[in-house]
Order: sequence, then structure tokens, then C-alpha cells
Amino acid sequence: MTDSTPYRPNVGIALFNPAGEVLIGRRFRSDGPEIILPGMEWQMPQGGVDPGEDLLAAARRELWEETGVRGADYLDQTDWLTYQFPPYDGPPHRLGKFLGQRQKWFALRFLGRDDEIDPLTPRNGQPAEFDAWRWERLSRVADLVVPFRREVYRAVAQAFAKFGQG
Repeated sequence: MTDSTPYRPNVGIALFNPAGEVLIGRRFRSDGPEIILPGMEWQMPQGGVDPGEDLLAAARRELWEETGVRGADYLDQTDWLTYQFPPYDGPPHRLGKFLGQRQKWFALRFLGRDDEIDPLTPRNGQPAEFDAWRWERLSRVADLVVPFRREVYRAVAQAFAKFGQG
């Protein structure tokens, strides 16, 4: 890949519960350049934006596809943030043409009940990405993700600190 390789448009979701914690999921498989490392399998929901798709609509779709959550109020959004994928020398992959991801993050307030969260059921023909989930302090999440995402997660934590607990 060269520096002229584009970034994939992407949305991320910081879903806050009433206690001010965010939902994180444990990824159970690597996805090409989106590798996971032992002990760093956790992340907030995120995903690609379809051509012409409204960004908030994309965030709501990705949240539903990955967790089953539908009831969430909009709180705020970040400016665009980017991260680069680590070197990847595996088989051809749909993400292989991208240098990394360009993301807009959305803060949403969860309106449902915990028993509605179901990351294992495939939706929209998309396979499950998470095999477990939990609520976590936003300020701790950067320490739980793969290193190539940490700066973005720190920026998200700073931007959305007002919605969460310390």
C-alpha cells in the first residue's frame, strides 16, 4: 500500500448507558487488516458507510447490525478521525485496498434494557463480530483495543467525556 491509498469511510458508536458507561464488544476473529491481538479484543461498535448513506443513519445501522440495539438518542459527534491498518500480508481482502479508516464517531444514549443487547445474532446478512459485550468506562476503553486504534479512542474519550463517568 502507498500513502495515496484511500481511507475507508467508517462510523463509530459510543453508546452510553444511564450510568455513563459505554458498550464494548469482544471481537472473536480477525478481519484481514483489522487484526485482533490477545488481551486487546475489545472495541466499540463501528463499521463502513454505504455510498450515499447518511452518517448518523450508518451509525444506527451498524449499532443494530453488531448489537441488536435500536433505541438510542443522538447526543453528539466528532470531527473526522483516522487510523492506519497495521501491515497486512494475508490473502486478498475487501479492506486490503485501504490504508486505514476515516471515522466519524457518534455519542448515543441507550434507551433500552441490557437484555435487548445481542451481539451473536447475524443481521442484514452480516456475520457476528462480537462474542461478548459489557459496559465500561469510556476513559478505560483505549487500553483495551488494538494499538493501531488507541489514538482515535483517546480522541473519542476526550470528545465525549461529558456524557460518561470518569
